[in-house]
Amino acid sequence: MKKYWIVSLVITISFFYNYVEAQETQMPFFEKNGTVAIQTTELNSLADTISVINHRRDDIVWSRTVYRIIDMRDKQNYQLYFPVIPNEQYKSLFRVMLDATFNDSLRAYDKIERDIQPLYKSVLSKDSLKNYFQICEKDTINNTIRKTPLIIPDSITQQPVVSTYAYKDYVKNQLKFLIKEVVFFDKHTSRMYSKIEAIAPLYALTETNVTLDTNVDAWSYFQSSVICWFLFDELRPYLARQYVLPNGNDTQRLTYDEFFVQKFYSDYLLGDSNLNNRMLLQYLTDPNKIRKEQKRIETELLNFEQDLWEY
Repeated sequence: MKKYWIVSLVITISFFYNYVEAQETQMPFFEKNGTVAIQTTELNSLADTISVINHRRDDIVWSRTVYRIIDMRDKQNYQLYFPVIPNEQYKSLFRVMLDATFNDSLRAYDKIERDIQPLYKSVLSKDSLKNYFQICEKDTINNTIRKTPLIIPDSITQQPVVSTYAYKDYVKNQLKFLIKEVVFFDKHTSRMYSKIEAIAPLYALTETNVTLDTNVDAWSYFQSSVICWFLFDELRPYLARQYVLPNGNDTQRLTYDEFFVQKFYSDYLLGDSNLNNRMLLQYLTDPNKIRKEQKRIETELLNFEQDLWEY
């Protein structure tokens, strides 16, 4: 009887110390100065432990690559666009990408020439990226192009940094992202998955776009808008360290990584992998026909999973 009593006492003491330790590690809602605490310490550790499902090649019996557009003008995507000017607490998705690239080691990749697909074997250096991120405007009087660089050398360290002067004007026209997504079926878990493989910022005022003829086709204009590509798995640690701007609930603590994993954003289809290797804009111009084709592809993706089962 005495032995059971000792064991119970040890368990109780152990539980008490674990409870006290858990209470001490919990971060308070308010800082000591009375301001609302924005948790960052836990985010740094979370970024090093991002969960990834490693699907076996033999278990993937079907897959399809699709390209989608995330439009910042859609109300559901406002949290990715704001704040326009970053502060100590929040940054936009685009600013997270810039800071991770020029202040850290996030790699940017080039696209295939005369196409939009990423070229993973071509990593862009920070010096070369200065020519990619710039505001281009056409001077009709002198028939020249005015270029305002977004990335400038620091006055002291000479390292590339984001220009605070040009940034506000740049983000006004940085309203879309292009994502490359893989939809696949895993027979081991008997369910469909979707995974973002890469993401690219789109910008309208590139040097090629401002020199294109006004009668140019939509595909050429869109193709020139793709700046560069980022591998999403390489970007995720930076997304996990940054909270999105709360929407109607200031106590909301949602990171960009959670925002994408739970697919809180909205998008629309640009195209998919097909025999002709063409996107919708390459062979369709009528908006009604484009929407009809988008609906057809989305229905095919949905029906594939439904047709696997018999009821």
